[in-house]
Amino acid sequence: MKHTTLLLLSLALTLNLLAAKVDTVTTFSPSMNKNIKAVVITPEGYDKAKEVPTLYLLHGWSGNYASYVKDQPVCVNLADSYQMMVVCVDGGYSSWYWDSPVDPTFKYETYVAAELIKWIDERYKTIKSPAGRGICGLSMGGHGALYLALRHQDVFGAAGSMSGGVDIRPFPNNWDMAKRLGKYSEQPNRWNEYTAVNQLHLYTPKSLAIMVDCGTGDFFYTVNENLHKKMLELNIPHDYISRPGKHNSEYWNVALPHQMLFMSSFFEKGKK
Repeated sequence: MKHTTLLLLSLALTLNLLAAKVDTVTTFSPSMNKNIKAVVITPEGYDKAKEVPTLYLLHGWSGNYASYVKDQPVCVNLADSYQMMVVCVDGGYSSWYWDSPVDPTFKYETYVAAELIKWIDERYKTIKSPAGRGICGLSMGGHGALYLALRHQDVFGAAGSMSGGVDIRPFPNNWDMAKRLGKYSEQPNRWNEYTAVNQLHLYTPKSLAIMVDCGTGDFFYTVNENLHKKMLELNIPHDYISRPGKHNSEYWNVALPHQMLFMSSFFEKGKK
């Protein structure tokens, strides 16, 4: 108990010393006609910078815009270290980042890939091209990051997935997906169309840097292995990390720094 208290105190002191600025903002989605919150992290020196790259972070099922700052606070420190903006997106409780063909109140593909990008670019000193935009997520957000990046290569230049549900079809009764797509037994073709792994045919050579990471003890491990093999078959360049770990914050606290380093390297290449 004493060790835990000291660890929490150390974390609190570290966060207080960070120079990055963390703001909660209210964005607007015209397609869904509602306000949606987001967390925007700007690094030290942002005010003097001409422009900075931006990483969009997508949370998992049942999360929200505040999940990363609360559960993976290292993202604040790393935004500072790598001199990038980080936007923590709110994808709703169970949107899977789709424009739902069943529920017109769920248009999160449109929101993230178009409306939120526009809102951020109009208010911040961002690099307004794929060379300066990355998208990454965990679990449901890992699916969302690959799904959106492959479908919008004119918007995002890099994509990362941590423990991503990259193929939804083996899980037809989980995580409210049937509410967004209809039942798998009734709409198998729709499930094929809306799963991330089936977006790989859209990949344009040299248009997208991709990093996939999943623990060997994760219930999504098999679908990530299959994604990796399919990308090899299609000659799609990507980084793939597989190591011991489960579907939990302990794993993501290690995975996120790797993802942000990958994004930083991508952004640096874009400057040359």
